[in-house]
Amino acid sequence: MRIYVLGATGHIGSYLVPRLVRAGHEVVAASRGTREAYHPDPAWDDARRVVLDRDASDAEGTTAAQVLAERPDAVVDLVCFTPDSARQLVEGLRGEVGLLAHCGSIWSHGLSTSLPMEEDDPKHPFGEYGVGKQAIEDLLLAESASSGGLPCTVVHPGHISGPGWRVINPVGNVDPRVWATIARGEELTVPGDASATMHHVHADDVAQVFELALQRPEASVGEAFHAVSARALTVRGFAEAAYAWWGHEARLRPVTWEQFRAEAGDEHAGTSWEHLHRSQVCSISKPQSRLGYEPGWTSDAAAHEAVAWLAAHDEEHDLPAPA
Repeated sequence: MRIYVLGATGHIGSYLVPRLVRAGHEVVAASRGTREAYHPDPAWDDARRVVLDRDASDAEGTTAAQVLAERPDAVVDLVCFTPDSARQLVEGLRGEVGLLAHCGSIWSHGLSTSLPMEEDDPKHPFGEYGVGKQAIEDLLLAESASSGGLPCTVVHPGHISGPGWRVINPVGNVDPRVWATIARGEELTVPGDASATMHHVHADDVAQVFELALQRPEASVGEAFHAVSARALTVRGFAEAAYAWWGHEARLRPVTWEQFRAEAGDEHAGTSWEHLHRSQVCSISKPQSRLGYEPGWTSDAAAHEAVAWLAAHDEEHDLPAPA
């Protein structure tokens, strides 16, 4: 196939484009052109690179036209965040391409009522991001189910991890001081009782789900799939694994959210609350059974790779490399 990837140099696209090239597809890799992919891969030499600024093209109403100018058979949309943006693309692509694969989020679930969460569970999203992603999913799946509609599938990643960016840490934020505290074997302040959960996933495993969805449209069209590791981690479990990377026993000091906010600061505490309040655990039985998905990384292995990169590149915090 000829596949157009919107947001090609982001977290997921950095792995998806090489995967698709190696699978024999013609790939058009679209990005704003402001940076390269997160990691080098010789397969990028065989992808066609184009510039597309999604915000600008949506404002001009030209996104679909720019995509169709490349004559794709399928489109992967990794940078759609509002229903209006999704609707504009769908209306332009309807009848012109065989599949639109959209990147959603497990935050579309909101608070869970049973665990592990399944894709078709009732959803109760909150916050602008989660509500928006759920509205987009509803729009795309309804479009896919309608007569003459554009075939669509939705992939919902967990907390995307990998080398090149700051991974969500054991207290649910991206404060690099947390990793430094753990590396030194010092006491880590955690909000609540450390039982909240987070469900990480390596960016390449998210790319795997997209690749499988494109390869198997008979199984993916009209469906949504989680893209997460095989098992989620609690705050305590994640912290214990992380301390062990530097040869330490975990030292956790549970505090109230008010105390945590006073120590961590409003920004980091707010990010922690967003992740830990949801406390999500997602099932992967559907992508496994229908697509053949098999995660290549556990939650802690994906985070470990990200932290090893951070140790090699963040000179400010002098973080030693994890074992």
